[in-house]
Amino acid sequence: MSTPSESISSYLQSIPDERKEAFSKLRQTILLHLPDGFKETLSYGMIGYVVPLEKYPKGYHVDPRLPLPFVNLANQKHYIALYHLGLYTNEALLDWFKEQYPRHSDRKLDMGKSCIRFKKVDAIPFALIGELMEKISLEEWIESYERGQKK
Repeated sequence: MSTPSESISSYLQSIPDERKEAFSKLRQTILLHLPDGFKETLSYGMIGYVVPLEKYPKGYHVDPRLPLPFVNLANQKHYIALYHLGLYTNEALLDWFKEQYPRHSDRKLDMGKSCIRFKKVDAIPFALIGELMEKISLEEWIESYERGQKK
């Protein structure tokens, strides 16, 4: 349930009180560990971390006018969602994350192809998310994306 917002500030204000603190801490963790060059913006109705068009003028293949997405953070109806496209495109990174998760949380990992769902805000593994954010540089993400486009 992404909320239509005009700014990151209005998006944050729309988050239910019971999730605000955890969502804010997760956002701050991402910002603290986000490699240089990525930009925080609204993307697909969520908070997005993208490769700006100034750094990658080709843009996203779906719509080249849009910056290349990397990570999105969203408040959904029943959970906080972290969409990390690197987990979708990089099997070694996904394997690392799945191996590390039980060391950081006593909850079962709840994820789809690139979506990590956090239903219990007190069980978010912030340190692990920080490590995950540091695993792929802007340049590595662009290279990975372009390799995927050639397939």
